Amino acid sequence: MANETETLGQGVIIKNTVDGVAVEPEVKAVRNRKARPTARPKPDPYIWGIYIMLLMVSVIELFSASSTEVSATNVYMPLIRHAVFLIIGLGAVFALQNIHYGYFSRFAWFFALISLGLLILSNFFGVEINGAQRAIRVAGFTIQPPEIVKLTVVVLLATILGRNQEPRGVSNRGVIEAAFVVVIFGAFLWKNGLTNTILLFGVSLSMFLIGGMKWKKFFIVLAVYAACGGMLYMMKYTGSDDADDEDRIEVMDGRQDTHKGRIARFIEGVHPDDPITDENRQVVFAKIAQAHGGVFGQGPGNSRESARLPLAFSDYIYSIIVEDTGLVGGVFLLLLYLCLLARAGRIAYYCSRAFPAFLIMGCAVLIVFQALVHMAIVTGLFPVSGQPLPLISKGGTSVVVMSVAIGIMLSVSRFAVVNGNKKQIKAELKELPEDMQAANFSTQTKND
Repeated sequence: MANETETLGQGVIIKNTVDGVAVEPEVKAVRNRKARPTARPKPDPYIWGIYIMLLMVSVIELFSASSTEVSATNVYMPLIRHAVFLIIGLGAVFALQNIHYGYFSRFAWFFALISLGLLILSNFFGVEINGAQRAIRVAGFTIQPPEIVKLTVVVLLATILGRNQEPRGVSNRGVIEAAFVVVIFGAFLWKNGLTNTILLFGVSLSMFLIGGMKWKKFFIVLAVYAACGGMLYMMKYTGSDDADDEDRIEVMDGRQDTHKGRIARFIEGVHPDDPITDENRQVVFAKIAQAHGGVFGQGPGNSRESARLPLAFSDYIYSIIVEDTGLVGGVFLLLLYLCLLARAGRIAYYCSRAFPAFLIMGCAVLIVFQALVHMAIVTGLFPVSGQPLPLISKGGTSVVVMSVAIGIMLSVSRFAVVNGNKKQIKAELKELPEDMQAANFSTQTKND
């Protein structure tokens, strides 16, 4: 840690810095401390507000979209089951916002390896859901490791990039290590779903750009991802012709035909006079639901297509939201997710350390990217694929994992120094391992 001076104009301005991050002059800091007592840091109210609003939308719209699951004995059972996971997620948020974000880096590798083990277990012994072997059944509950893997990889990438941050961006070692982690996890994630793998690659590339990676390195990493994706495709869909592998090949051929059929139907599109089949049922009824919603919608609970649309409560819940609340409600929900990303970006920009900036942005990008992919699939911009709407769709694992991501973001907003106070920066450094104390150089640029 060092102090620096700068001469500007006719006078001399003393600029204190801590590890390259500009802080307030000592006299001003002393004056501020006398003016007001030091208050305990609080989590960001805007992130909390967005989270609560998403939970409210989830409760209302999931009940509207669950008509196919309603039984005569208890019409509220689908909502009760979903509410249990929302409460668990809310408890996780309350707990994690009180934990200093520095602890997440200490256990990043441990949780990443645990999630990888669960993913491998689901690949070999998991139960099949919607045509893919992607879940583990435990005590009557299903756990979906792909949802856990995406968040643990984000935390691990934030740890790697924060450790290897330099004034001109992420070091070559950091880029190689992070890309290697993404490729390894992506290789095991591929079998559980192509969309999840693409989403993981996209989030990692976004974090590279946030870290100031030069475009040359970025395109090299992109080429490596593309080459590895091609190799994984060949390994998955071209196997041995031995009799022992007959069952495996039959399953892979089935998934290959499914992927090809989805892409072909996406390119061809859906026309009003097309007959409704099992292959296009989701797309047709999703479009009917959105058209039925109009500009202002039919009102919450008045969805007509939820009784006919498969997976209306999970993979296609956005179409039910549009049917209930119209174009206005659909755009409002989109803006709500984008506001979460914008708020995370503002907090990250003012963080004094690189790691919390990577951490909060990685979690925000994961949530928002997944929301955008879900919306793109429902509105017909992407081919059909199963991807829940974060914090809204039915699915216990997804709800809890995304709530954990919100809790991590609130931890960063609470404990990461954003006001340039020298004393608080020193206190923050004490909570971080020595190799995680790299400065956030965007803050240095802002103050220079």
